[in-house]
Amino acid sequence: MTYPKGKYAWTVKVGEKGQIVIPKEARDIFGIKPGDTLIVLGDKKRGIAIPPKNAFSTLAAKLFGDVITEEDN
Repeated sequence: MTYPKGKYAWTVKVGEKGQIVIPKEARDIFGIKPGDTLIVLGDKKRGIAIPPKNAFSTLAAKLFGDVITEEDN
């Protein structure tokens, strides 16, 4: 099966402790190294997502919008 450029799909198995192993090709593509912290997002209707670490700021802005705190005033 071929995927559109920049789109990928892998399968993983969940271990007894609920852990998954991220495939090597995915780790290489997204620059995931041992010790990195990843964010796992979940939506009951849409599923689970693990965004690339460099996309978190953009993702957070989309999720939370422009939040103004008292410190900003």
